[in-house]
Amino acid sequence: MTGATASTLKVAAAQLATRLDDIDANVALHLAAIDDARTRGVQLLLFPELSLVGHSAGRDAVRLALAMESAPVRRLVEAAGPMAVGFGLIEGADFGLFYNSLVFARDGQVMACHRKVALATYGRLDDGMYFARGTRMDLVAMQPGWRVAVGICNDVWQPGLVTAAMMRGATLQLAPISSAIQAVGAGFDNPAGWDLNLRFNAMTWGCPVVMANRVGAEPGLEFWGGSRVLDAFGQEVARADGAHEQLVCAQLDLQSMRRARFTLPTLRDALALAGIQGDFDA
Repeated sequence: MTGATASTLKVAAAQLATRLDDIDANVALHLAAIDDARTRGVQLLLFPELSLVGHSAGRDAVRLALAMESAPVRRLVEAAGPMAVGFGLIEGADFGLFYNSLVFARDGQVMACHRKVALATYGRLDDGMYFARGTRMDLVAMQPGWRVAVGICNDVWQPGLVTAAMMRGATLQLAPISSAIQAVGAGFDNPAGWDLNLRFNAMTWGCPVVMANRVGAEPGLEFWGGSRVLDAFGQEVARADGAHEQLVCAQLDLQSMRRARFTLPTLRDALALAGIQGDFDA
């Protein structure tokens, strides 16, 4: 990283109350949040998991799945403009497969489409009943120094997936989730669990995290929000102030990430122990 210059990135998490099965209403919510973020100078905007269709939409995947060329997807891709925007949907793919995906768009183009790898099928979570499993953890180059890793909900709970992204050079972790109080079951505190998970990943790897969760309710499920941004030291720099719709904004500093990784060199030591070289830009 010798010779690199400091760079900041203004990020935001859009905490929405997605309407189950109502793509048109959800597109309108997304467009309003994109407009709001643009007025605030946001450079990267993240929506929750399955933000265009709702948490329980998997059972209606055949009806609700969207292709990249579909009108709702194209409308949001075009609306993003120069801001990078990540939004969730059921992706209808070749061979009759359906994926829990996050589309990452900017400048009228789809930059990436991450398909959820770690399908959550436990408690009241039933991804594996409806969705095919993603097979890749790609990084998205935002601008010099910023490489974005996307992990949809349970992806971020898998140490192997997070480690793989970090060892390939991720400098920002996006965590779009759809987490309800009742999701896992009695005895598991979902909000507290996410607090621990996000702080651990950010601090351990010296990597900022943007988490976007939804609010509102679906039959038998109450979504608790808690959307936030953490810096590379695992400290919260912005957090939703309640379980209602809002935009959570923060500015991240690449120099802070470098200081964190120098102070706690987990990434350096992990690369050495694995006997491999990272593919960082100089």
